[in-house]
Amino acid sequence: HWLSEVCKDVVSEPKLLPLTGEQLRYRSAVVSDDARLDIVARGVWSALDKTFFDVRVFLPGALSNQGALQKAYKKHEAEKKRAYGERILQVEKATFTPLVFSTSGGVGREAQSFMKRLASLISDKRGTSYSYTISYVRRKPRICLLRATLASVRGFRGSRVRADGHNSDINVIQRVVATD
Repeated sequence: HWLSEVCKDVVSEPKLLPLTGEQLRYRSAVVSDDARLDIVARGVWSALDKTFFDVRVFLPGALSNQGALQKAYKKHEAEKKRAYGERILQVEKATFTPLVFSTSGGVGREAQSFMKRLASLISDKRGTSYSYTISYVRRKPRICLLRATLASVRGFRGSRVRADGHNSDINVIQRVVATD
C-alpha cells in the first residue's frame, strides 16, 4: 500500500522474464520460467529504476538460526541474493532488495535501509516529519508480524461470526443442495 502511494508500477508477485539458453548458466539463480518475487516497484532507489523485493520471515529460535541474530539475518539475505540477485540484475536489468524479518519483530540490514528510504519518500509526499513517519513505518510491520506469530502459536481466540450472524467458535456455512 505504501509503495503504491510513492512509487509507480507497483505489482505484487510479478512473473520474471523467461531465461534464454545462455542465461541458464546462472548456476545460483532460480531458473524456473514461472519464478516470481513478492513485489516490484519503479522509483524506490532512483526515479526510473525498477526494484524487485522478496520477503522472508524466519523464526530466530529455530535450530538453523542458532547463534548471533545478525548472522541469521545476513544468512537469509545472502540466500535470497544467491537465488535471485544475478537473474534480476542480468535478465530484468533491475535492482534486487531482500526484505528479511524475524517473527520476533526484528529486521535485516537491507530491510532497514528500505524502510528508511520508504519513510523518506512518504514524508516528502505527505509533508509529515521524517521522525514520525519512520517510527510508523518501523512499528506497523512489527506489530503485524507479532500478531501473525501469536495467532499461529495460540490460535485465533476471538469470536467468529457465522454467515447467519450468530457468534460461534466454528465458522460453518451450511450448503443447500438442490435435489431433482
